[in-house]
Amino acid sequence: MELIGIRILCLVIGYLFGNFQTAYIIGRLNGIDIREKGSGNAGTTNTLRVLGKKAGLLVFVGDLAKSIGAVVLVYFLFRYRYPEYIYLLKLYAGLGSILGHNFPFYLGFKGGKGIAAMSGMILAFHWMYVPIDLLLFFGTFAITHYVSLGSLILTAGFFIQTVIMGELGIFKPVIIPWMDFIQNPFIPHAVRYEMYVVAFVITLMAFIRHHENIKKLIRGEERKTYLFKKNKAD
Repeated sequence: MELIGIRILCLVIGYLFGNFQTAYIIGRLNGIDIREKGSGNAGTTNTLRVLGKKAGLLVFVGDLAKSIGAVVLVYFLFRYRYPEYIYLLKLYAGLGSILGHNFPFYLGFKGGKGIAAMSGMILAFHWMYVPIDLLLFFGTFAITHYVSLGSLILTAGFFIQTVIMGELGIFKPVIIPWMDFIQNPFIPHAVRYEMYVVAFVITLMAFIRHHENIKKLIRGEERKTYLFKKNKAD
């Protein structure tokens, strides 16, 4: 029962961090509600299209930072108390941050799609994700100029990596320095499988949030985004 409460606490911590709506704040500083402009999405891409590169970069960095903050806080709070569960708890914090970003309670639960927030979670979760995920997203984006397609491939890659890394035994309990006995070098099977479930939920949520983009991609109607020339708002 205690660990159920800790899981919920990690979700809540993440959710509170995720409620820091960078796109909404930057929009208000520029005299607009970003959710009423362009695609209506409170995220990096819509901010880039509506307010330009500088604003888009600020939103991206802010959304990265809030998820990093949530995951790092959970790590330092529980790394020695629950060393075999720490990766699972970091995933719950990441899930909470994405939920807070997508569904902020004080904005009528109308937020973004969670990709930048998810990217922040990945950065703070395990370094081995970073090079592959950078290649997946930016490689796709460089070839197609579809942010949505790069985001979907990134999220699918995240789930696949989690399963592969879990089965390879890469996720290990935190070493407690003042304990002089040999700890179990692997996390329990049940914890590992629960990690796969949470990672799948994060990925599924991203696909659901992008359902309109998926339809447009299939019809060939999805908008392209460019970094080195002007993007038109909707």
